[in-house]
Amino acid sequence: MKADLKEFISRFRRSRSACAGLAVLVIVVIAVSLSGMIPSGGRDEIDLDRSLEPPSAAHPFGTDAFGRDLLLMVLRGGRISLTVGFVARTISLLLGIALGTLAGYGGRRADSIVMRLADITFAFPTLLLLIAIMAVATPGLVTLFTVLGVVGWAAMARLVRAQVLAVREREYVQAAMAAGAGHFKIVAVYILPQCLSTLIVVYTIGLGMTIMAESSLSFLGLGVQPPAPSWGRMISGGIAFMRTAPWLTLFPGLVLTLTVCSLNLLGDGLRDILDPKMFSGAKTIRGGF
Repeated sequence: MKADLKEFISRFRRSRSACAGLAVLVIVVIAVSLSGMIPSGGRDEIDLDRSLEPPSAAHPFGTDAFGRDLLLMVLRGGRISLTVGFVARTISLLLGIALGTLAGYGGRRADSIVMRLADITFAFPTLLLLIAIMAVATPGLVTLFTVLGVVGWAAMARLVRAQVLAVREREYVQAAMAAGAGHFKIVAVYILPQCLSTLIVVYTIGLGMTIMAESSLSFLGLGVQPPAPSWGRMISGGIAFMRTAPWLTLFPGLVLTLTVCSLNLLGDGLRDILDPKMFSGAKTIRGGF
């Protein structure tokens, strides 16, 4: 175990993409987390006299249309965007593991039912499906968590199913079955741990796509509702001031881009580290939302 951990750390240090992605992600998460603990000093209060001030030493990102410090609002908006991304992606992960395991281990009938449900989900463009559901659903964070999580399960389930079908045919799994081990023990002890590396990579890469999906819905007014800030809502609100105050869309968009790119870099690096075939140069299917 210690040898495996040392090898993982050694490979991680040699992976430039993983190190760069993790560094940027840690900076963003720390800054976003500390934004709620540091006294605002009135910078988050409406003051029309300071409306649309350009970036300066006092306001590094400038101010918004209400005179609030844009840097502070971007960081606070990041708390919501990151929280929605993590929670929704975790829901997708749990659903994908449960249904993918059922499809791969539960027999032909269970496999057929789960995969047909996945095919129905894949038949609709993801963003259009999200827009259609959110347009008729009650707005709110709980609804956003649920919708993003449920819509994103199919890709995860297919990958888990493929892993389960491959692992269940290995000799040690067949030996456990012959020894009379229960189905739960076989799945939890012998099968799912072998899928862990793939799940970590797909979760990391898919997390960035989930954050983008949340930002897209908020941009359209179907995600996080006022007065809660969100990167998507901030970008949408700044479009009307593109000529006079471009920083209103520039900085939220830049932070969103850096966050998603860092997650993609980290996911690509982890894929090379955790998958021996990928580490030797082979390619696998990229995990999607």
